Amino acid sequence: MLVKGKSALSDAELIAILIGSGNRDESAVALSKRILALANNNLSALGKMSIQDLMTFKGIGEAKAITISAAMELGRRRRGEEALVRKKITSSNSVFELMQPIIGELEHEEFWIVYLNNSNKVLQTSQLSKGGITGTLVDVRLAFKNALQLGAVAIILAHNHPSGTLVPSQADKNITQKIKLAGESLDIKVLDHLIITETAYYSFADEAIL
Repeated sequence: MLVKGKSALSDAELIAILIGSGNRDESAVALSKRILALANNNLSALGKMSIQDLMTFKGIGEAKAITISAAMELGRRRRGEEALVRKKITSSNSVFELMQPIIGELEHEEFWIVYLNNSNKVLQTSQLSKGGITGTLVDVRLAFKNALQLGAVAIILAHNHPSGTLVPSQADKNITQKIKLAGESLDIKVLDHLIITETAYYSFADEAIL
């Protein structure tokens, strides 16, 4: 890394730096390649592996497993922060890029709101509710309390479907209309509602059902 720079290293070599050593039968790089192979050579899949999953590999104890998991989490948070810093919402895809690192890979459902100023720049992203696999409860009053405190003029709704389906449920449609109607009385527009999965999204605005 010192000689060639971090970008010159493979994923396995970077993980090898994290774990420091392999085991009696293989080097740190060889062990890292095996760990990546189990994750289909996909860093996103690696980030979902539990401490216990990682510890099934010979040479990976609790400390090394925690180190890998922490590194994956830092990478996820960095992506989310970078998206927020530069983000001006110009399309449904820009909302997806902002929110996917936050909720796209969760195994439970969460409902978030993106608060915007009059230039469509992000003032804040805020979790409104957190639920189980089957759904989540949304407090509309809290949504607009935050909007008024921030001075937001528009909001975008976003929630994830852990099942991977992009088809909005009737409950999704109902809460969208409920929040939209509440916003009209406060002159706060609901610009879109996105259903987000790990790799794709559904936009109510793009589908003209908002």
